[in-house]
Amino acid sequence: MVKPGLRLIGAALLLCAAIPAQKKYAGPRPPKPDVPFLLHAGKLVELETGTAAESQDKDGTLYTVGGATSPARTPMSEPIFIFQAAKINPDRLSLYKMEVRGGSRVLLLPPPNKRKKDSARPLFLMVTPLAPGLFKVEVNEFIDNGEYCLSPEGSNQVFCFTTY
Repeated sequence: MVKPGLRLIGAALLLCAAIPAQKKYAGPRPPKPDVPFLLHAGKLVELETGTAAESQDKDGTLYTVGGATSPARTPMSEPIFIFQAAKINPDRLSLYKMEVRGGSRVLLLPPPNKRKKDSARPLFLMVTPLAPGLFKVEVNEFIDNGEYCLSPEGSNQVFCFTTY
């Protein structure tokens, strides 16, 4: 006679054997840590790296990045990034759409208590671990053509790209 506890353990082992093991990531790997790379048909495109200049405006905090457009470009409306984390936590990245004004890219963030319906907001990202320290970061909503930046929370460091 088989004890009920052994039946339960046997059933659990069979269930575990039926669950397929997670596939090992075999795609391209970023050559640099802490820099997001666009994934384009099996190759990686490095995002433009910089620091946004911060200034106060009557409507909030204005972040400015030089140049009207980023050299990192993608036609994808839901871009995918591969990110090798060393110092930056990919779960702390935020994505914002920037406006082009006077030959620069700008982002205006109003004070938290004065947020308007049409003010800038972070876009939805989904972070998936691929391997230890390696992550896939996906934009989880359709984005329009334009200038965008990924930025770690609490930092003026930006990683910029253009959708067309």
